[in-house]
Amino acid sequence: MTAGADEAGRAQVDAVYRAESRRVLATLIRLLGDFDLAEEALHDAFAAAVERWPREGTPANPRAWLVSAGRFRAIDTIRRRARFDASLTHVADQLYAEAEAPELPDDDRVEDDQLRLIFTCCHPALPPDAQVALTLREVCGLTTEEIARAFLTAPSTLAQRIVRAKNKIREAKIPYQVPARADLPDRLDVVLHVVYLVFNEGYSASSGATVTRNDLSAEAIRLARLLLGLLPDPEIEGLLALMLLHESRRGARETAAGDLILLDEQDRSAWNREQIAEGAALVRRALASRRFGPYTLQAAIAAVHAEAPSPEATDWGQIVALYDVLLRADPSPIVELNRAAAIAMRDGPAAGLGIVDAILARGELADYQLAHAAQADFLRRLGRFDESRTAYERALALTRQEPQRRFIERRLAEIGR
Repeated sequence: MTAGADEAGRAQVDAVYRAESRRVLATLIRLLGDFDLAEEALHDAFAAAVERWPREGTPANPRAWLVSAGRFRAIDTIRRRARFDASLTHVADQLYAEAEAPELPDDDRVEDDQLRLIFTCCHPALPPDAQVALTLREVCGLTTEEIARAFLTAPSTLAQRIVRAKNKIREAKIPYQVPARADLPDRLDVVLHVVYLVFNEGYSASSGATVTRNDLSAEAIRLARLLLGLLPDPEIEGLLALMLLHESRRGARETAAGDLILLDEQDRSAWNREQIAEGAALVRRALASRRFGPYTLQAAIAAVHAEAPSPEATDWGQIVALYDVLLRADPSPIVELNRAAAIAMRDGPAAGLGIVDAILARGELADYQLAHAAQADFLRRLGRFDESRTAYERALALTRQEPQRRFIERRLAEIGR
């Protein structure tokens, strides 16, 4: 085999890993009943693919091949361990018999292993913070560091939550299944929060060389559609609308060189009008139900932006009013920060700066890059360049995404001039 063919084969394995690894993992967890064993089987399956696919060619159904390879390697692992623990022999034999038998029909309404996995990770026996952390790690493949930034907490704390959550699932024998319809509403809030965090990481990556991670945002939208099919609910509609309206701007958010483009500088003709239309229709339907919540309110704000023909035509008064309602429904420093940006557009940068200064003085967003970036921008617009430089430098020190770093560096250069 030539070096070029070998590289092409490895590139194909890498592409399948990016597209399918989380789905393969979800199926292996269902088949093997253990997170750690499934993760080990996933790695073994892709190691086998790296060795065999360049030589034998990519299989017609890569996902099925990987599931089968991982399953049999897990059985081999259990049999090796059975030499020291005889009780594992029966487990290995049972898994082998199931692997040789045809798949049993799935009677659940949603035949999607990732949806099963997300509800398992969000089981009420787990603490809420562990539910979210485990789902982001196992369903979506985010690193501990990425999740920690989403939670504004230390990576070591997140790692401990994930380990404890896995142990709890194993010890309590938490079932790998979609809950019964009667139990779904109580389980939904955490699931929606998880889906939204996944989307946020895909829409604005917390670190790395690119502004976005399309695989994550697309997966979050897919999961929201599955949830909506399972349980028609205004807040699921609101969340799906919010994600679609944000996603509609993806093509205008960065230059060909990968640099960040702010909302008021984007080419609105590049926005996806089909996604805007679908998102706006979902918002109207959710609002009409009068049973909506924070996601629908955020979607309504996004719809005002999406339907404005130009930055100057944006109805900032309506956006501030919606933020006022959102702040009462879901008070948080992040909502306060976003409201401050809207007030600055309506009333001027000094009005926004006062709010951001108060938030930072409380210490709640001291390590949040966007808070310092907002403060820096308001100071820049007010001509207070020395203070603006200090705030931008603080934001730069907290930034882990390269396009955002380059944007802040350009702002600092402008201030220097």
